Amino acid sequence: MPSTLESCESFYGTRDVYKIFDVPKHAQEKEIKKAYYKLSLKVHPDRVKENEKAEATEKFKVLSKIYSILSDANKRALYDEQGVIDDDDDSAGTKWITMWQQFFKPISTEDISNFEKVYIGSELERNDIKKAYLAGKGCINYMFNSVPFMSCEDEPRIYDIVKEMIATEEVPEYKIFTEEPKAKRNRRHKKYAKEAEEAVALKEKMEQKKQQESLEQQIAQRQTERQLGFSAILDRLVEKYGQDEDDENDTFDLDEYMTKNKSKSKKTPQKNNTKKRNRKVIKGRVSKKTV
Repeated sequence: MPSTLESCESFYGTRDVYKIFDVPKHAQEKEIKKAYYKLSLKVHPDRVKENEKAEATEKFKVLSKIYSILSDANKRALYDEQGVIDDDDDSAGTKWITMWQQFFKPISTEDISNFEKVYIGSELERNDIKKAYLAGKGCINYMFNSVPFMSCEDEPRIYDIVKEMIATEEVPEYKIFTEEPKAKRNRRHKKYAKEAEEAVALKEKMEQKKQQESLEQQIAQRQTERQLGFSAILDRLVEKYGQDEDDENDTFDLDEYMTKNKSKSKKTPQKNNTKKRNRKVIKGRVSKKTV
């Protein structure tokens, strides 16, 4: 099995971990973390084609190992002084998925919504609009795919921002933007309207699935509670009507118990009936003889 430095040279063409992360040797932890984030996103196994997953996984492991070295003062000092990486300590290599999950927490819809509120109208959005406009040479469709949260409703606002940049000669004027054909604009609006409908349908489907899963969990919990309650009833019956506890071979049969009690209940009314009496006349007097 190749060492970490051999893998660095194989996948990234160098044994210099600082060069791989594109940071100076005196880089602070914040710079190292940012570099690891950018590189790991590029080679994450879930973000590449199926036939590239095996190689991407190995590259990702190497990056995780490098980050674990540079983020640890003692390991980093050893590498800086001797150019050595301890491959016997494989904690980062064997737990790279867990490491990724701890490093980047899951993003919720609430996080996205909060970011959108801060992002819209910010300087960050303006810079993204400028970059997308220049990169796409004024193509609004390209800008839609590059600027976060951009929608058809935002077009007038985005148009005013770009027009202001053009007026101040911050960006050149591209006719494809300022004189966009109406047919092209209509096709884009139709496309995004359809995608919006699909998004709403998908959201509703996910909510229904979530509600169904919640209902199934409630039913399963109720069944468990009922089973526990029935078991408690059996325990009380065994305690009250079971045979000698010292006899391990004796068992309590609920069906047999119910059958016996049913038979007793049928006989009980006969015992409680008034005894039949046979009356007959002897010498003018009535005598009572119990049958």
